[in-house]
Amino acid sequence: MAKVIVFGSLNMDISVECDDFPKRGETITGGGLLMTPGGKGTCQAVECARMGADTFMVGKVGDDQYGRQIVAALTKHGVSPMNVSITRRAATGVALITRAKGDKTIVTDPGANYKMTYAEVRAAIHGLGQRGNIFLAQLGCDPDATFESIKCAKRNELYTVLNASPVQSLPLDLYPSLDLLCVNATECRSICGIAPMNDGSIKEAIDWFGERGVGSTVITLGSQGSATVIDGKLVKVPAYHVSVVDTTAAGDAYVGELVAHLAFDGTLEESMKYASAAAAICITRVGAQETMPRWDEVEEFVKMREQA
Repeated sequence: MAKVIVFGSLNMDISVECDDFPKRGETITGGGLLMTPGGKGTCQAVECARMGADTFMVGKVGDDQYGRQIVAALTKHGVSPMNVSITRRAATGVALITRAKGDKTIVTDPGANYKMTYAEVRAAIHGLGQRGNIFLAQLGCDPDATFESIKCAKRNELYTVLNASPVQSLPLDLYPSLDLLCVNATECRSICGIAPMNDGSIKEAIDWFGERGVGSTVITLGSQGSATVIDGKLVKVPAYHVSVVDTTAAGDAYVGELVAHLAFDGTLEESMKYASAAAAICITRVGAQETMPRWDEVEEFVKMREQA
């Protein structure tokens, strides 16, 4: 089993549910307030750990109550926080989430996440990383630190994974350092200019990334499942259809399970199937970290659906 090293955001999620999203300048009444540890980095790390992977978090929190709660939650879920540091130069990152009609809007203040430096991540890679281990990153921390850290992990022969979210442009010299890129349809279009609307455009987009040096690309397509290219052929994995409660952490459940399954030497296509199951279970629950399913739940879910 490969070790999973996650460099990413550590946020406190403050979430409210309402009947519909407010219009500009409008004040509405909501309910169902939740304040839970979140952040794309921590959620994906928690999902990796819940799948049984040996998982280490790399990041930064503020010297405040939110930061202490987040670190405690990582430990509770089996993620090592030994490389999560504390800064007094910024508060812990916060995400403000509005939930309505099975969808959500999110505004984040990165706070301490942007104080994490490349030198600190490099030290963690050298201390934790061994050839064949997995380095997983997103785009919720300082971009330069993130890009240089991925290149460092690649030089040290780790298997590098980038979930390009929240979306932003990627430097051309980063692509050859990516063994696996995971994007949703919106992120894909924003980065490469190709909207993955059908089989032809999906393969065109994946090939676009491949031509620039990316080893493999997975595009998640919401209710349409996910897709990749293996040996030159388009491979599509269907989504599992469930009653949607909260989509906040669905993408993180998908990426976390995908990476964990790869850590246990699963094939990419098989890993995508189980990742789809993890995302489906996640969206039947409200919240972030606490919605991440365990391996036994994912395995039973897939078994039941295949027997149906």
